[in-house]
Amino acid sequence: MADKEPQIVSYTEDNIRSLDWKEHIRLRPGMYIGKLGNGNSHDDGIYILLKEVIDNSIDEYVMGHGKKIDVGIKDSKVTIRDYGRGIPLGKVIDCVSKINTGGKYDSKAFKKSVGLNGVGTKAVNALSTDFVVESYREGQVKRAHFDKGELKKDEKIKATEERNGTMTSFYPDEEIFKHYQFKSDHVIRLIMNYCYLNTGLSIWYNSARYHSEKGLFDLLEDKMSGEPIYPIIHLIGEDIEVAFTHTNSYGEEYYSFVNGQHTTQGGTHQGAFREAVAKTIKDFFNKNYEPSDIRSSIVAAVSIKVVEPVFESQTKTKLGSTEIEPGGKSIRAFIGDFLKENLDNFLHKNPTVADALDKKIRQSERERKDMAGIRKLARDRAKKANLHNKKLRDCRSHLSDTKNNERASETTVFITEGDSASGSITKCRDVNTQAVFSLKGKPLNSYGLTKKVVYENEEFNLIQAALDIEDGLDNLRYNRVVIATDADVDGMHIRLLLMTFFIQFFPDLVKANHLYILQTPLFRVRNKKDTIYCYSEQEKQDAIAQLGAKHEITRFKGLGEISPDEFKHFIGDDMRLEPVILDKETQIDTMLEFYMGKNTPDRQNYIIENLKVEKDTLTATPVAEEING
Repeated sequence: MADKEPQIVSYTEDNIRSLDWKEHIRLRPGMYIGKLGNGNSHDDGIYILLKEVIDNSIDEYVMGHGKKIDVGIKDSKVTIRDYGRGIPLGKVIDCVSKINTGGKYDSKAFKKSVGLNGVGTKAVNALSTDFVVESYREGQVKRAHFDKGELKKDEKIKATEERNGTMTSFYPDEEIFKHYQFKSDHVIRLIMNYCYLNTGLSIWYNSARYHSEKGLFDLLEDKMSGEPIYPIIHLIGEDIEVAFTHTNSYGEEYYSFVNGQHTTQGGTHQGAFREAVAKTIKDFFNKNYEPSDIRSSIVAAVSIKVVEPVFESQTKTKLGSTEIEPGGKSIRAFIGDFLKENLDNFLHKNPTVADALDKKIRQSERERKDMAGIRKLARDRAKKANLHNKKLRDCRSHLSDTKNNERASETTVFITEGDSASGSITKCRDVNTQAVFSLKGKPLNSYGLTKKVVYENEEFNLIQAALDIEDGLDNLRYNRVVIATDADVDGMHIRLLLMTFFIQFFPDLVKANHLYILQTPLFRVRNKKDTIYCYSEQEKQDAIAQLGAKHEITRFKGLGEISPDEFKHFIGDDMRLEPVILDKETQIDTMLEFYMGKNTPDRQNYIIENLKVEKDTLTATPVAEEING
């Protein structure tokens, strides 16, 4: 059979077009706000829109103007009001609709600002409907109305009795952010990070006040799910603040910030802190400790100020700068010198803390040496298993692949049960960014076991190797680790067993918002023209009402029953993911003991109280099903 002739495509002046600022943002939103999402994940686009506007208000506070910010979200409408200086009235429209326009190019006005490229608020404007900006300055107000970046109403300047400041309101565009919903947990987490980094600032969210008096000290107290081994070490200097302690949890846990921006993917400053804290402690004790033993079980926060920071993406999740300011001291030397002086002094003045720290390091050293042989055997076994068992159907991009960082941040691995379910996902996945790991049977209940089980149990060892998280999250290969199990009792039980494994042995993975549950439809309701997938009984009833009398209902009992053609809808742009969140109220040991420990009257009573009868069929709520499984 002869090869087909290549298709000839014309390439003339007519093929060349220029997009204006709003068209480009709307066509390529990912370049400006990262992934879109529906609000389930903390880094979904609607929270980036919120953050971009609040960032401007924070910059005003940092410059000494306004100690209060009001944030309101109601019926998808976002309103943010600060009490800073207000945008100069003659530049209000330009500041929200002209790229590369803003006050942050003048380093004297905004020396260490969060946003420097003049894009943030413009992206919010372009990706929103009914975008309104008002600036109050010295008894006057300027108001402008936009829709998807298009100026709809330019009001004249008039008198006002409002205090100085800026108010911005908008609705994220439903054409771009499909089926979105703001989750208060994510909004509050964002707001509290601002408060930790700006002591003295009050942010009111839907009439509730949020603030912090001790900065990163408060952050660690709120974030730690267990008791610290020694009191939190809190050190503050010019343009730097650090806080850390050790717990009995596994892994390393970091919260890093640059100019008030939460760098969830770390960067040069986080790497410099990890190196400097290990070196300073090693030098203090004058012992040849391994850095990994010093950092094992650490919980730490570091915040620095950088002049004109360089981030690796518009969403500013990873710092790329190597210098504190252009031509100045390196970030590595800046953090190293600070800890060498201040941490060393602290440990000399607090011998009880130093003793507790030394004891913890020696404990980690013993555990590492005891595990050395087991780890080597496990790694060898994992390599052989990956070659022969095909448990992991990998993707082409990886989170740790810096050369392909934009796509790497979209990577997902689905952990699923059985060949049929994994086969369906494998056939319809995006091979560039989506991988599939297939479980063999139910995982072991790992509650109460030591980390030795991670290496001795084949399934757990292969999962660890597939994710490459044995030595922390630095080499994590996927941004989202998604548990994809059937929506029945067995599937719920497997889900809970996997959650126990990750929460107990890799809590940093969970706390860094990498663990999710895949929501798949329970029902398919269709007629000859339309098909509606329903994720709940209520959605099913709504679909029946919408399609009328002649319809067919299918109840999906397992993922293997969903064909690849259908499954591609559930793991594509409209994928529904429920994040696994550990908040400050979560006591990990207590929670795991209740759900996964020996059966107790308390748990039996909880199951009974959460059972419900529906249409003569005894069913259980998801939580009760998981426990009962």
